Parts: sequence; structure tokens; C-alpha cells
Amino acid sequence: MPNPMLAKAISTKKIVVAPGIFDMISARLADSLGFAALYATGYGTVASYLGEPDAGIATYTDMIARMGRFAQHCKTPIIADADTGYGGLLNVRHTVSGYEAAGLSGIQLEDQESPKKCGHTPGRSVIAAEDMVLKLRVAVEARRDPAFLIVARTDARTTLGLEEAIRRGHMYRDAGADIVFIESPESEAEMIEIGRSIDAPLLANMVEGGRTPLLAASRLEEIGFAVAIYPALGFLSVAAALEQAYTHLRDHGSSVALESAHAYSFARMNQLMGFQDVWDFDTRWAS
Repeated sequence: MPNPMLAKAISTKKIVVAPGIFDMISARLADSLGFAALYATGYGTVASYLGEPDAGIATYTDMIARMGRFAQHCKTPIIADADTGYGGLLNVRHTVSGYEAAGLSGIQLEDQESPKKCGHTPGRSVIAAEDMVLKLRVAVEARRDPAFLIVARTDARTTLGLEEAIRRGHMYRDAGADIVFIESPESEAEMIEIGRSIDAPLLANMVEGGRTPLLAASRLEEIGFAVAIYPALGFLSVAAALEQAYTHLRDHGSSVALESAHAYSFARMNQLMGFQDVWDFDTRWAS
């Protein structure tokens, strides 16, 4: 069942800040830090699981296994990327039902043509707005619990302009989307216009190095956004740390200098991953 706390958090009008999770270490860590929601990023999940770019390569089967695992181990509500719904209308119904049954609290569906592309990379094109409206109507009908939120994303801004993206945002809200996501606006002024124009909970995608300016959560709330996701922060930080650690090991033949200064302690990692429960079990059942 979806966690109703996500819908409740959005109803308070205080912005929900959601860090990106992409594997079970990032999920467990973010879950322990008291965020109101987490965002299961398609880019990071595909990269960590398949080692491939976020370019429509992953299937529903690839993603539901990972997304369901996140939901199983996290108390925090999770919004999960589901690309275009992995096909036509029947696929969308199947995807929504599967994500909800897995225990996720929200699903993000986008209006790109297949194969889709990462939202802050070139080469994206969108389907007709009317076709996306049908997908959203199917998604609304497919869910069983209204606490399972539907995030409707449009990638129209980059190729068709802001006016068309806002028009689609209105259409998608009218089709039943709980949250509207205008992908990759290119200035704060555009974000202000989105907040002024669409009467719906809005999602801002804060990608370090992306097309959209990085604004503080307080500023996003001020201009009308309800959710701010940071999908890339985790995997970008991990990649930088790993490059530093592995380079040091290659150059020095030792990890001694890194152990205390930069690395997460082994004891803390054991705690994070739940080893105490294993040890307690072994103690209780030791012969």
C-alpha cells in the first residue's frame, strides 16, 4: 500500500524536499535522515543496475524489481520514475498497478516519445498532448488508492517552448494528475511563470549541471512549487568519492589515509545495513 504521508505532506503547502535514491545503500541512508519523501531516479537506477544511459533501455521488469525493493526497505514515502509507462495504454495500466502494489507512494509518467531520453540531455521529442491525456486517464483509473499520487511530466519546454509546456500542464492536471512536472525550464523567470500559471502542486527538478537553475527550497516554495527533487545529487557525489578513493588506492597502494578522513566507517555501514538484527538473531538461536 502507498504511504499516505506523501499526500499529507503536500497538502500542508510546505515544500517537500526529496533526495534521489538509486540503490539500496543510498535508499537506506536517505531513509534514515528524516526527509518527507524520497525520489527513485530513473537515471541513477539504470546506471547503477544496468550500467547504461537513461535512454529508454530499461524495461518495466528491470525497474519494478528495483523500485519495489526501495519501497520494501524504506519507511519514507517514495516517488518513483516510470518513464513513459513502458509502452501503450495497457502498459500504463500494468505499470501503475505494479508500482502501487509494490508499496510506492507516487509514480512519475512523462510525455516523451519512445525511446525516452534523460530530461536534461538533447534529442528529446514528445507525443501529442492528447495521447498523454489518455495515458493519465488510464493511470487514474488503474490506481486503487487515491493516496498513490500521479506525477505528470512534460518535456515540451525544450523543443516546443514554455507556452506549450504550460498548456500541457493544464491539460494533464485536468486529466487527473496530482502533481504537474514541467521539465527543464531554463531560467528563474520561467519557473516563476510556471508557478503563476498552473494551479496545481508543482514539482521542480534540481539537477546539478542541468538546464534548470538551482534554487533554494525556500525560494521554490515562494514561487509556487510543492516538491523539489534532487535526483542526481546522490550518484554524482558517490561517483566523485569513488573516483577519489580508487585513485588514491591505485597511486599509493593503501587506503590507510582515507580510512579516517573520507570513508564511511565499517561500523556505521554495518549499522546502516541492519547487521545488528542478524547478530541478535544468531545470539538468540545459537545452540
